[in-house]
Amino acid sequence: MEKILQNDMHWMRLALAEAEKGFRKREVPVGAVLISGDEVIAAGYNRTESLSDPTAHAEMTVIQKGAKHFGSWRLTGCSLYVTLEPCAMCAGALVLARMDRLVFGAYDPKAGACGTLFNIVRDERLNHVVDVRGGVLAEDAIKVMQTFFKDLRRGKEPI
Repeated sequence: MEKILQNDMHWMRLALAEAEKGFRKREVPVGAVLISGDEVIAAGYNRTESLSDPTAHAEMTVIQKGAKHFGSWRLTGCSLYVTLEPCAMCAGALVLARMDRLVFGAYDPKAGACGTLFNIVRDERLNHVVDVRGGVLAEDAIKVMQTFFKDLRRGKEPI
C-alpha cells in the first residue's frame, strides 16, 4: 500500500506540473497525465480558453492523446492522474475508454462526478467500472486553483 501511495504521489506531482503550465497560460489550472505501467503516455492541461472548446478539459486531451498513441480507443491497463475530480463529461469518457484507474487530487463540490455530486465511474449499471482514489496531494491542487481564481479576480497577469 505504501508503494502505491508513493507512486500515486509521484504521478500526481507530474499532473500538478501540467496544471502550473495551464495556470501560466490563464487556463483553469487542471493538469492530467496518462500512465501505462511506469510510462507516461500523455500529459496535458485545460485548454478550453485557448482553443475556445468546452470539451478541451485536461482529461479529454490526455485521453485523446492516449488513444492516438495506442491506435485504439480502449485504454485498458492505463491510469489517469488528474489534479481535480473529473466532471460528468470527463467521467463518462473514462468509462467509455475503459480506463483501469483514476487518481485525482482535489474533490470538486460544484461539478465532481467521481464521488462528490455523481459517481459515474463507479456506476455498475454502465459497461465499465473504474477504480478510483481521490484526495492525493489535494492541498497542493486546491492551492493552485485558489491562487489562480484569486489572481483572476484581482486582474493579475499570469507569471
